[in-house]
Amino acid sequence: MARPTGLIFDKDGTLFDFNATWGAWTRTMLDAEASGDTALVARLAQALGYDLTAGRFLAGSIVIAEPVHVVADTILWITGQTDKPALIARMDAASAEVTQQPAADLPDLMSRLRAAGHVLGLATNDSEAPARRHLADHAIDTAFDFVAGADSGFGHKPGPGQLNAFCARTGIAPQDCAMIGDSTHDLTAGRAAGMICIGVLTGPAPRTELGPHADVVLDSIADLPAWLVD
Repeated sequence: MARPTGLIFDKDGTLFDFNATWGAWTRTMLDAEASGDTALVARLAQALGYDLTAGRFLAGSIVIAEPVHVVADTILWITGQTDKPALIARMDAASAEVTQQPAADLPDLMSRLRAAGHVLGLATNDSEAPARRHLADHAIDTAFDFVAGADSGFGHKPGPGQLNAFCARTGIAPQDCAMIGDSTHDLTAGRAAGMICIGVLTGPAPRTELGPHADVVLDSIADLPAWLVD
């Protein structure tokens, strides 16, 4: 398999360890949206695929793969709220403040990849503004030539729109790119765009779930440099 020039990363569960980052924060968010109603918190947790006892997301959770507006629709349906823009604004503002737990030494890794001639992009189902904030917080924002969120105008995964936009922006052909992610939505998007698909195990999905959709499954993005030169 030819090694790719363009590397497109998912954010949550790929650049950052998913449960280490979002596990505790999600319980706080659920409590706030349910106004402390424990029964309502339990219903929200079940619908979102979140284990209240363990403070972890379950494989298949809509929070892992779906864009923020789909998660917001679920919360509105259960809580009876009606102001979707206000809910999304609260979620975006709160998520931008969450301390992300990196899945690797990100500044070093991104520097090494760029030095080897790779062009880097980010395609996330999070909103673009908090995604850029998270990159900046870890001093890797300038490493990325392309950043797209679900609200950036290119659609969202599992559709290939963000990935097609990366190719249009950089001039790199799809077959010379790889989509790197922790969920089947990431890999489905990559396959639809005609890219190499690389799964990583720093999200809730196990190897057995990612394997059928990926060309290779790595433990984390820390293993990328070795794979790229193998």
